[in-house]
Amino acid sequence: MDIDLPGRKVFAQIWQIRVGRLSLYTMDTNILKNRPEDRNLTGELYGGDIETRIQQEILLGIGGVRVLKKLGFKPSVFHMNEGHSAFLALERIRVAMEENNLTFWEAFELTKSGNVFTTHTPVPAGIDVFSPELMDKYFNNFYPLLKISWDEFLSLGRVNSSDSNEPFSMAILALKSSDFANGVSKLHGKVSRRMWSSVWPQLPEDEVPISHDTNGIHYRSWISHDMADLYIRYLGPRWLKNPEDQTIWERIEQIPAEELWRTHERRRERMVAFARRRLSQQLKRRGAMPSEIAFADEVLNPEALTIGFARRFATYKRATLIFHNLERLAKIINNKEKPVQIIFAGKAHPRDNLGKELIQKIIQFARQERFRRNIIFIEDYDIVVSRYLVQGVDVWLNTPLRLQEASGTSGMKAAANGVINMSILDGWWDEAYSIQAGWAIGRGEVYDDKSLQNEIESNAIYELLEKEVIPIFYDRGRDGLPRGWIAKMKSSMMSLCPIFNTNRMVHEYLEKYYLPAVKRFYKLCEDNIEKVKELARWKSYIKNNWNKIKILNIEAHPPKQISVGSKFEVHADIFLGKLKSNDVQVQIYFGTVNSQMKIVNAVPIPMEFKKSESDGKYTFVGSISCDKSGMHGYSLRILPKHEYLHNSFETGLILWSN
Repeated sequence: MDIDLPGRKVFAQIWQIRVGRLSLYTMDTNILKNRPEDRNLTGELYGGDIETRIQQEILLGIGGVRVLKKLGFKPSVFHMNEGHSAFLALERIRVAMEENNLTFWEAFELTKSGNVFTTHTPVPAGIDVFSPELMDKYFNNFYPLLKISWDEFLSLGRVNSSDSNEPFSMAILALKSSDFANGVSKLHGKVSRRMWSSVWPQLPEDEVPISHDTNGIHYRSWISHDMADLYIRYLGPRWLKNPEDQTIWERIEQIPAEELWRTHERRRERMVAFARRRLSQQLKRRGAMPSEIAFADEVLNPEALTIGFARRFATYKRATLIFHNLERLAKIINNKEKPVQIIFAGKAHPRDNLGKELIQKIIQFARQERFRRNIIFIEDYDIVVSRYLVQGVDVWLNTPLRLQEASGTSGMKAAANGVINMSILDGWWDEAYSIQAGWAIGRGEVYDDKSLQNEIESNAIYELLEKEVIPIFYDRGRDGLPRGWIAKMKSSMMSLCPIFNTNRMVHEYLEKYYLPAVKRFYKLCEDNIEKVKELARWKSYIKNNWNKIKILNIEAHPPKQISVGSKFEVHADIFLGKLKSNDVQVQIYFGTVNSQMKIVNAVPIPMEFKKSESDGKYTFVGSISCDKSGMHGYSLRILPKHEYLHNSFETGLILWSN
């Protein structure tokens, strides 16, 4: 396979990796046929500068489509998992134009129907954007193949197509070229709708066409052998094939408390032994004194309450939040009666110097005499380290700035192993949290003053540890079992495991995105692709005539006294110009009125076409049902309507009454 880069071709050899019954194909540019600098394109994910980035994404997107074609695959649906692969939309359009003799906009509509885009980024700074000059350097030979102007090409990746200075956004390209888009948790879906509302500027935020599918984990990859054996013994083997079945996880109540606790204790002991070995290896690599290396065998207590924090060290994850008050933390950590210990692990992005500084700070704190026995940092974070921690700690700590964690899956891995989560209400935990299943740091507040937020939420961590977590962990009965803790472990597993797994996640993707995309793609392919041609023609016609539409008159006939259960009609006279009544849908936008006199929690009520006049005037009628008390209001809006539209908002056209 080859792709064109400025002044040269870059070739990739394809590797097939057998994963069970599936095949994974990877591209490799490390071949002699390529220039030395091109051989490293596939060598490092986050290395290099912005030009390396665009080269990698051209290889991934355009090259990926070409690889599948060479291998004989003809997918009708492509899933862009984040915007990095969004250039595949352009290659799909080019291929559709070439193979089916379509115009750009016909091919755009056809391929758009079979594209799914999942965004993982809750902040604009995490989106790949390229300057117009860089796009010109890498696409000046490609865009003429699409038979559109340069401005039209750049508009595919811009919010404001008329702004010549706006960079080209991979996420905008993915959104515009996909009929299906989603975030990776319920809260992230809401954040994404707000983040990308500018793409649909006249649309209420809650109607922005981005849904959500919360991430899940693959249990076989993360649950320890000890816990898996326990599950098989008391839940039966069906939990492996049907982990989304709630009734299976209800059997966790049948696991004897002593057996569950002893299983967990064995894993904590194993994790402590592993942590000591890794710490000893780290010290040897640094050339530490023999006495310091020997001390590694004394750190951590295999019976103490153990908190785990392991993830990518991005600044928003606030890995050092628990160190906000060192005196208070030291008092918690060094309680001889009820000791607490913390294990940190993770890596920072190679270019994230602030993230690296967080790691350095934690290592410095851990070297202080008051912390050196109870706090450690494990270097070279990988899957092995992650497995030991999510299987062996007692509490999984997560402290992101709220609205900046898209989903997070480490807490899911911990929960499946009986570890209890203590987290900010962000990402998946915002929808997963219950008082029976874990602890919430704060109540979901968002502060403008981040210093104040750090102060409040660090104190919340200390409060939880002092008043809830530590007491329940060390509250032992005559049999030595922390029965309150064990009950919380069971409640966590029963409520979280049936939901936050890949079986449920993949099933949702199938039902909500893949199957509808396949159905829509093939529908547009019917009649020798005439349907997609009709849709493209109609969209062009609508856009050319939309600005002529006018709302002439609105009449409502409410009763003198509006009571709950009453109804009244609304009549609207609309001038459509060259358009017909079946080209539009007229809606009453009806909802409650808030203190700012804005309509919220609205429901669109369709209006029916009643009559027309020869001068382009049409009358529509709708009925409002007053089902709730309180202050309500309504507005009228007009949207395009066509049987082949995926949704009414995709054209970006909407007309509101004043």
